[in-house]
Amino acid sequence: MCNILKVQWTIIPRNAPQPRMVCSGCGGYTAFKSSDKLRLNANGKKLDAWLIYKCIHCDKTWNRTLFERRSVRSIDPETLEALQTNDPDWIRGHAFNVDALKAKSQHVEEFAEVDIHRKIICRPEKSEFVEILLSIPVQTSLRLDRLLAAELNISRSRLQMLYETGLLQVDSQQNGALRRPPKHGLRTVLDLSSELDRDSILQSACGGNG
Repeated sequence: MCNILKVQWTIIPRNAPQPRMVCSGCGGYTAFKSSDKLRLNANGKKLDAWLIYKCIHCDKTWNRTLFERRSVRSIDPETLEALQTNDPDWIRGHAFNVDALKAKSQHVEEFAEVDIHRKIICRPEKSEFVEILLSIPVQTSLRLDRLLAAELNISRSRLQMLYETGLLQVDSQQNGALRRPPKHGLRTVLDLSSELDRDSILQSACGGNG
C-alpha cells in the first residue's frame, strides 16, 4: 500500500533579474527592468532581435541583443511566431535567463521572491513520506533549502540534518544541491515516519489546506 504523499510545486518567480549599468538618461549607475517587449529589424533575409529594457528611474531604454543577422530560414517556426507576436511566455523565458544576461552586464540583481502553485498528485489516507516534484518554467535564484524550509515550515538547520541523515533525498547530480537554486524536474523525498510533526509538514506540503 502506498504511503507517499506526492505533490507538484510549480515555482513562478515574481521579478525578472535586472542588469545594472550606466544610464545615459539620468547619468547614474542604475538598474534596468525588462519591458517585456521585443524590437525586431529585418534586413533582407536577415533578422535582428532585441529585448527592450528600461531604466527604473527615467525610462531610458537599453536594447539587449538576443541575436543579430540571423537568417530567417534558420529560425524555427515557433520562435519566429513568438518574435512576431511578442509572445509573453517566450519573452519571459529570455528575461529570466540570468546566465545569458550576465554575459551582457557585469552586475545583475536577482530576486528570490516566488509564487508557488501546488498540485496534489497522490494523497493516501496515511502518509509517512512526501515526494515533491518541482516544475520551474523559468530560472529562479531561490536556494532549495530556503524554498523547502519556508514552504514546509521547518528550520534550515533541521532540513540540513534530515539531508545528512538520509531522511531527505534530493534527486540531483549537483554537489551542495540544497544550497543551490533547483532545476526544473528536481524531485525530493522526505521520510517523515519518525517525525512527531509529520501531519503538520504534510499539510504544509499541500498548501495548508488540511
